[in-house]
Amino acid sequence: MFYAIPLENRPTWRNPPWITLLLIVVNMLVFWGPQRTEETVQAKAAQFYLHSALPALELPAFVNWLEASGSPHAASARAMQARQAEQPEQVNAALLAGLEQAPPFIDKLRAGQVITPAHPQYADWKDQRHQYEALQPAPFTRRWSQDYRADAEFRPVTWLTAAFLHGSTGHLLGNMLFLFLFGFSVELALGGRLYLAFYLIGGVGAALLAGWVYAGKGNYGLGASGAIAALMGMYSVMYKLKRIRFFYQLFFYFNYVTAPALILLPVWLANELLQHFFGGQQVAYMAHLGGLITGALLMAATLYLYKLKLPEPAAAATPPDGFETHVAAARQLGNQMKFEAACAQWRAAAKLRPRDADTLRAWFNTARLWPAGDDFHQAAHRIFRLTSDDDPTLALQHDSYLSYLKLARPGMRLNPQDMARLARRFAQGQQLADASKLCNALIKTAPDHPELANTLSICANALLRAGQREQAARWLPHLLRLAPEDIVTRTLQRG
Repeated sequence: MFYAIPLENRPTWRNPPWITLLLIVVNMLVFWGPQRTEETVQAKAAQFYLHSALPALELPAFVNWLEASGSPHAASARAMQARQAEQPEQVNAALLAGLEQAPPFIDKLRAGQVITPAHPQYADWKDQRHQYEALQPAPFTRRWSQDYRADAEFRPVTWLTAAFLHGSTGHLLGNMLFLFLFGFSVELALGGRLYLAFYLIGGVGAALLAGWVYAGKGNYGLGASGAIAALMGMYSVMYKLKRIRFFYQLFFYFNYVTAPALILLPVWLANELLQHFFGGQQVAYMAHLGGLITGALLMAATLYLYKLKLPEPAAAATPPDGFETHVAAARQLGNQMKFEAACAQWRAAAKLRPRDADTLRAWFNTARLWPAGDDFHQAAHRIFRLTSDDDPTLALQHDSYLSYLKLARPGMRLNPQDMARLARRFAQGQQLADASKLCNALIKTAPDHPELANTLSICANALLRAGQREQAARWLPHLLRLAPEDIVTRTLQRG
C-alpha cells in the first residue's frame, strides 16, 4: 500500500474551490440519499430471507454452483458453510450477500433450474422467493454502476454515473478527502469550468480502462477514485519538477519528503500495476491507472496548447514604464500555469506601482503556491505596509495576514515595526483578537520598541469601545511604564 498527500498548498476562502466542494456535496447526497435508502430496504428484505425457508433451500445449492463454476470464492464459501451450525445467521447473511452478487445463479433460480418443480417444497419456495423479491427495492446502485459481466448491456452513461457511487461510508469519506486535497489545487490552476470538464473526462478514462481489463469477470465498478486519480495525474504534470512537500505511507512506514511533483506520477502508476497483479481483487486498480494516465495526458495537452496559443512576450517589447505589460505578461503566464515566471512579472509590476492593492493581491495569491519562496514573503510585506484606511484595504491586509500566518515557511518574517503597524491597522478594522495577539508578540519580542506605547494605547482603546475592558486591562502595567499620562492609561486606572 502506498499513497502520497501534498502538504504545500491550502485553499483560500477568498477564492473557494466551489466545483470541488460541489462534487463532494453531490457524492455525499447520492450516497446518503438513494444509495442509503436502497441499503435500508435491502436490509429489511434480508431479514425476511434469513427467517424464511429460503436459506436451507438456496444457499447449499449456491455453494455447489460456485464450486461447479470454478469460482475463486468457492473455497471460502464452503469453509463458511462448515461453520453454519455455530453461527447460522451470520453465515447465512454472508452467503446471501454473495448470492446477490451472482446474477447467473439468480437467473437459474428464477428459471426453476435450481429448485425444480419436482422438488417437494417447490410451491413453498416459489411463494417465499416471490415475497422476498417483492420486498427488494428498485435497483439503483447496480443500475448506475459499471457492469463487468460478460453479457452486460452496453451503457456508456455508467462511465460517468459510477464515479458518483460508493460502496460504504469509509469508501466515500476516503475518496472525498483525496478529492479535496488534490482538487482545490487543480481547480485553482484550471478554473472551475475546465476543471469540471477534466474531472468528468478523467472519470470516463478510468472507466474505459477498467471496463476493458475487467470485462467478463463479473461484479461491477463504482467510486470516485478513478476521477480523483486523474486529478493526481494532472497535479503531478502541472507542477512538473517543482519540489513539493508530501506526506507518504508505504505499508506501515510513513514520513515526509520534498520531491519534484512529476516524479510521483511514475511512482503512482507503478503502485497501481503492482496492486493489480499482486494485491486483492476487491479494488479496481485499473480504474486508478486509467485515471492517472487520462489526467496526465489532459494536463500535458493543456500546457502544450497554451504554449502554442500564448507565447511569452518578447522582453524587448517592454515600454519605458512597462506596468501594463508586466501585468499582461503575469496573467498570461498564470494561464499557462508558469507560476514562478508569473511571480517575477507581478514583482516587477509591484515595483512600479507599490501601492496598487490589486497588483499586490495578485502577486501574493500567485506566490502562495510556494510559501517558502521570497516572493511570498515580499508580497505579504508590501500588503502589510499599505497606508490607505479604506475598508477593502484593511480587509486585504487582514486576510493576507491570516494566510501568511498559516502558510509562511519556515515561519512568518515580521519585524517589530510590521507587528506594531498591523496591530494598529487591525484595531482600526475591529479585528481585535488578531490585534491583541500582535500586541502580546510585540511586548515579548520588543518591550522597548518606540511605537509600543502608541500601539498598546490604540488597541486598548479599541477593546474598551468594544466593551472588552478586562482584555484591555491586561496591558495596564505596560502602559503605566511606557505612557503613564496617556488618556487610555488613566481610563484603565479608574477601572
